[in-house]
Parts: sequence; structure tokens; C-alpha cells
Amino acid sequence: MFPVRIVYGLDGVASVDGPRNGVCGTEAGSGSAARGHPSARSYTPCPQWPYCEKRCSYCNFNKYIPRGVEEAAMRSCLVTEAQTLLRLSGVRRVESVFFGGGTPSLASPHTVAAVLEAVAQAAHLPADSEVTLEANPTSAPGSRLAAFGAAGINRLSIGIQSLDDTELHLLGRTHSASDALQTLAEARRLFPGRVSVDLMLGLPAQQVGPWLLQLQELLHHCDDHMSLYQLSLERGTALFTGVQQGVLPAPAPELAAEMYQEGRAVLREAGFRQYEVSNFARNGAGSHTREARIQTLEPDNWMKEVMLFGHGTRKRMPLDELEQLEEVLAMGLRTDVGITHQHWQQFEPQLTLWDIFGANEEVKALLEQDLLLLDHRSLRCSWEGLAVVDCLLLTLLPRLQEAWQQRPPSPGPGG
Repeated sequence: MFPVRIVYGLDGVASVDGPRNGVCGTEAGSGSAARGHPSARSYTPCPQWPYCEKRCSYCNFNKYIPRGVEEAAMRSCLVTEAQTLLRLSGVRRVESVFFGGGTPSLASPHTVAAVLEAVAQAAHLPADSEVTLEANPTSAPGSRLAAFGAAGINRLSIGIQSLDDTELHLLGRTHSASDALQTLAEARRLFPGRVSVDLMLGLPAQQVGPWLLQLQELLHHCDDHMSLYQLSLERGTALFTGVQQGVLPAPAPELAAEMYQEGRAVLREAGFRQYEVSNFARNGAGSHTREARIQTLEPDNWMKEVMLFGHGTRKRMPLDELEQLEEVLAMGLRTDVGITHQHWQQFEPQLTLWDIFGANEEVKALLEQDLLLLDHRSLRCSWEGLAVVDCLLLTLLPRLQEAWQQRPPSPGPGG
């Protein structure tokens, strides 16, 4: 679906979560910004290019394999939707831009430049803003990467996924391990210190030792940011069908867990900080929360709606107060910073983190097991707890919901 997504950061309120084509975005702010004053918020547009060369065997994203793309029409709609959403949001400052997809490196640098120009005309886009493009090795030779740099891209996220050609074939990727390393070298030459790579784990028949050798090899070539993603078998994908029919062995959860734990340790030893469940960096990073939007799915229909209405959003669903708190908790605990008391109070000035979690016996057990930390700074996972954060949330979210139902009523005006 073609869309725009607006996300108010963990320092803001919500986001527009759109489909994998069109324009979406994330916003951040603090204080009154967290209460919905757009002029005080910053915004990250996320233009989505929905097209790919082929569908990978594990991917269930909304994407399309076209016979031909009318790029001029697509470019015009991306520009229009970006301008419309910036105008409707009232945001005056754009902190960063993220081109995702699909495979946005299949778009022309001219399209990227046109969207960035539209953003800069609609809001303040500082010269040092981070502008990221997701790239696949086979669609991003050195000359094309240089052209994207000239168009305004200053950071790349490269979907390497594996350094084993057999695994890459299984995943349906169009590149080889050699292609991946060559693209990575070119990217680092053109964007030094600003290249991220993805590596997958938990594939069918994958073993811990060979995967760790891939990780070690990638450390010899990578920059300062890496993401580790466990394969998720999604219904409707070729891999899901292969496993269901017994053609492929089901990924072993215990092996995937071991890969993840061993990989985290290897990256920590190499000087990487795990700032989020899947993300590791030698420098810092951030995250955001979300609000839901239902966008038009098929690109041609999305473009028709953009031409008629200026955007392709079918429905916008703001989160209620409890849903926002659940989002802040779930997203915050996925980071090594967690949720600070000051940040929590921007969303809930009555119920403190101590009020909700401090006296609960189940939470105390998590604290005693050194999986969770609650102190004067924040509520956060320990290094061990970050690996099992979804399990921790099974205890924490019901406790939040219970405390919310039992909270005293808010004082009325003048009260």
C-alpha cells in the first residue's frame, strides 16, 4: 500500500504507520509536544518505494514486481504526499528522512532528490540532517551510490542478510556474498562511518558455528552499525510453504536463540553497543512510537488517491491514553536506555513508574533475577533481559493495565 506514516517519537506522541510504499514519517518532541503541539515537534518522513526486482522467499511486505514503472508519476505522487502530510501535521522541522520499501535503491536518484526538495520547501531540513536509503547490493553499484549521494543521501542501510551463497539462494536474494562485500566496500568509501548492514539468523538448516563465522567475517568489512534479524516464517511466503510441506526443515528456535546470544556477545566484544533488541552500533541511535493509519494498498490505486486528495490515507486511528502508555513501555524497553521517569511523566503525570511497578511481586521477581532494572534513572532491561524483553512484557503490560484501571480520576478544570 502506498502511504505516509507519521510517527511521534518516544519523545512525542504517535506515528502514522503506513504501508510499504508512499510517504510515512516519524515525529519527536517533548513537554507540550508530547501533548500534541506540532510546531514543537520534529518529523522524519519515510518515503516508501514499493517495487522490487523479485519477491524474496521470506518477505510478506506489501511490495510489487512490476513489468514497468511509470517513475515520473510515482515521483510526482511521492512529492505531493510528502508536501500534504507535512502541511497537515503542522510540523516545521524535519530531523531526518528515511527512504524504505520495497527496494528504494531501484528508484532513480532524481526521484530521491525531488522528494528531498519537496520536504525542504515544506519544512526546515537542516543541512546536517540524516538522510538514509535502504539498498540491495545488486541494485546499488558504486556509480549509482555516488549518484544517490549527489541527490542528498548521506547514509545507507544495506540488506546483506547472509555471506553464504547457498543461504542467499534459499532466501531468494539476487546478490551473492561477493556482490554484498563489494557493495559494502563502495558504500563505506562513499559514506564513511554512515553505513549499516543487516544479517539474518535462524534460517532452515542453519548452524551456530558457520553463522558466527559469517558474523566475524562481516565485522572485518562493516562500518559502525549492524542489525541482527531472526527469520520469521510468514504465511504466504515461499519459505513458509516449504517448511509446511516438509521440503525444508523448520528453523530450530533453540539454535536461533543461541545464535542471537552468541552474536550479541561477539558484537559487544567488538565494541558495539546494543541500543535496541536487533540493533548494534559503535555510536548512538534512537527509536519512536506509533499511531495507526490504514493506507491504500495497490500502488496504482494509491497514486489515483494522491492525485485526487493529496495523500493515500484511508483511515487514521489515534492511540488512546492507555494504548500510548503501552506503546511507550513496549518500545522503550526494547532499547538499552529504557523509559526514564521524566519521559514517562510526559505521557502520564499521575501514575509514576514506581507506582505501577515498584511494589508488584512479579516485577520484584524480575528485578531479583537481574532481568529488569528500576532505579532513579529509569525502568530498563538488563543486558540479559533485553534478549527476552517480549517475555518480560507479558508481566509488565498486564500490571500497567491493572494500575491504569485503578488510578484516581484526573482533577477537573480548576480542581
